Amino acid sequence: MKSIEKEVSYSITNSYSTLNSLSNTTKNVWLVCHGIGYLSRYFLRYFDGLNSEENYIIAPQAQSKYYLGSAYKHVGASWLTKENTAREIENVLLYLDAVLQAEPFSKKLHLIVLGYSQGVSVATRYVASRKLNCDQLVLLSGGIPTELTSLDFRFLKEKTKVSMFYGIRDEYLNETVIMSEKKRFYELFGDTATITAFDGGHEVKKEIVNKLV
Repeated sequence: MKSIEKEVSYSITNSYSTLNSLSNTTKNVWLVCHGIGYLSRYFLRYFDGLNSEENYIIAPQAQSKYYLGSAYKHVGASWLTKENTAREIENVLLYLDAVLQAEPFSKKLHLIVLGYSQGVSVATRYVASRKLNCDQLVLLSGGIPTELTSLDFRFLKEKTKVSMFYGIRDEYLNETVIMSEKKRFYELFGDTATITAFDGGHEVKKEIVNKLV
């Protein structure tokens, strides 16, 4: 007998985490997408060195959770896999829509969108698909989805600062990958975008985060 794969739509509830409070002293709102294996509440630790009065951080939570390692003690999460990717991308985008609808903030505030590792693919797809006119787009140690083109980011304001950071000892990178990603990055965002290599591996450096504002 031949099996048939079908689809059904239903409503689900997913969490997200925030750091600090949105107030009249807030200057910057961050939308930060964690990497594979993280939970959003722990990812926020990389942002606790920012001025708490001026920075409000929103960390969405990847929906697919799983146990890390064979001890079944620690839990991580993944945004996407190669399985039914197109549908999962749409689910993630709708979830991020809901997060931002739940966190209304003034358009006058400085909006920073940051993705780390797998979160780079989420952040760039969301900015491109929703034409999210952020003030900064920060890509940390992650690859840009192949389907995105420079036309997808043409809407960005001239003053939007786009930057990429990677560790010189990142175990997922080699010279070929680095050269390819650099070329693609400049093709997408132009010569005013910046790429910075730091002394480290596949990680988030708090000192880099703290210098973004």
